Amino acid sequence: MKKLCSASKSKVDKFIEFSKREIGLSVSRAFSRRIAASETVVKQLDLSGELEGHQGCVNTISFNSTGDILVSGSDDKQVILWDWARNTSKLSYPSGHFDNIFQAKFMPFSDDRKIVTSSADGQVRIGHVLENGDVNTEMLGEHILRVHSLAVEPGSPHILYSCGEDGFVQHYDLRSSSVKKLLCCSTFVRNNAHSPWDIRLNAIVIDPRNPNYFAVGGADEFARVYDIRKNPSDPKTNSPVDAFCPHHLIDTKDITITSLAYSNTSELLVSYNDELIYLFQKNTGLGPNPLLLSQEDVGKLEEPRAYRGHRNFQTVKGVSFFGPNDEYVTSGSDCGHIFMWKKKSAGLVRVMKGDNDIVNQLESHPHIPLLATSGFENTIKLWAPSSKDITPLPPDFDEILDNNQRGREAHSQARLMRVTPDMDLIRHLLRLHRRQGWEAFGSREGPHDGDTDASDDDEDVGGGAPPGDANVYGYSDEEGNSRECYVS
Repeated sequence: MKKLCSASKSKVDKFIEFSKREIGLSVSRAFSRRIAASETVVKQLDLSGELEGHQGCVNTISFNSTGDILVSGSDDKQVILWDWARNTSKLSYPSGHFDNIFQAKFMPFSDDRKIVTSSADGQVRIGHVLENGDVNTEMLGEHILRVHSLAVEPGSPHILYSCGEDGFVQHYDLRSSSVKKLLCCSTFVRNNAHSPWDIRLNAIVIDPRNPNYFAVGGADEFARVYDIRKNPSDPKTNSPVDAFCPHHLIDTKDITITSLAYSNTSELLVSYNDELIYLFQKNTGLGPNPLLLSQEDVGKLEEPRAYRGHRNFQTVKGVSFFGPNDEYVTSGSDCGHIFMWKKKSAGLVRVMKGDNDIVNQLESHPHIPLLATSGFENTIKLWAPSSKDITPLPPDFDEILDNNQRGREAHSQARLMRVTPDMDLIRHLLRLHRRQGWEAFGSREGPHDGDTDASDDDEDVGGGAPPGDANVYGYSDEEGNSRECYVS
């Protein structure tokens, strides 16, 4: 009954907004933004179109500034520009990459004629659309390893950034064709206890309210914020100005950030591999080195808001806001569904079937309540408030959430076992391995049956290894089977 009343009230509110507009009491733009943010509109989202043209998984989708053109990139190494309203392709061209495209974006104020791309081949490239419709592509720069993410400076037709699995963030200025390594992201350390490791990076985003700041995330638990104005000569000495992490994940090993998003008020949204999505307020950071804070100091800080229900394990999924003022949070899931939460309450509003396998990327239209999504299928799906009905959560909603939670908990337990191994078992295996070696070589120096194992404690069973060796980088499923579709 409560749901029915709420829906009825929303319809009344919608009618009042239309009435105000008709008699001139509502400004048109403000009116449309309020309607677009209403929960009724979100609950009326329905599949309104499907774009077909790629021959592989669609790993990236992005609207131009006016929202009339959508650009996509795929495992087929093609870039396609779509007139999504007419369900047609305007232009398709080979990117010049020789591996899967992970990111494709329009450069601002380029008349949509400059498209930058990144790929599993480590290259960052640009496509120049000519007057005759031909496209010239060239490489702007490259990383040693895969490049999952690009960030274009808001309002600039010249400046962009890339981050790669080699740990570097690079700066590009199209006016001079220059490429500069800004920084190498590395682990935090306590009191120089050991040398830091480089962090493999998956995501980079620029703060829309202050483009001097950008955030990166990758193969550890911290989202780091850097100031572009800090520009040391050695990229390895460029340290962050702030860092964000849910308090219970600090010092957690084998965990990865797959995606980041800034809201229009500088809130930072962070999606973790096989964990939850968290929203951080700007003033809740842990500082330049979180490991130097005491537990008491950390406890005084506000915890981030958590969004749960989905599962982000098998691929590097995106996360996004939806609504004219970022009123909703959206994510894909391994279960093939699109999840939408209210930003303020973290309550689930919609769970929609978006792919027969996995939903990876979601992109909100810049001006109207339209959502584009892509996943393991070769198509792009468009979602608009075209349904006449207020769509409830699906009948198998509880089963979807339970399956996702069980999978996440099982992987968490496996991860815990990998992080905290049975040291006695390891020592036993090392002793067995050593004895087998002596037997194989017929060593006369090997131990006799009566020998003690006193020296076994001297074995190096700790074995330091860089963080971030989670399955996400192999894109393997829980049974260890590799997937053919590598996505960002």
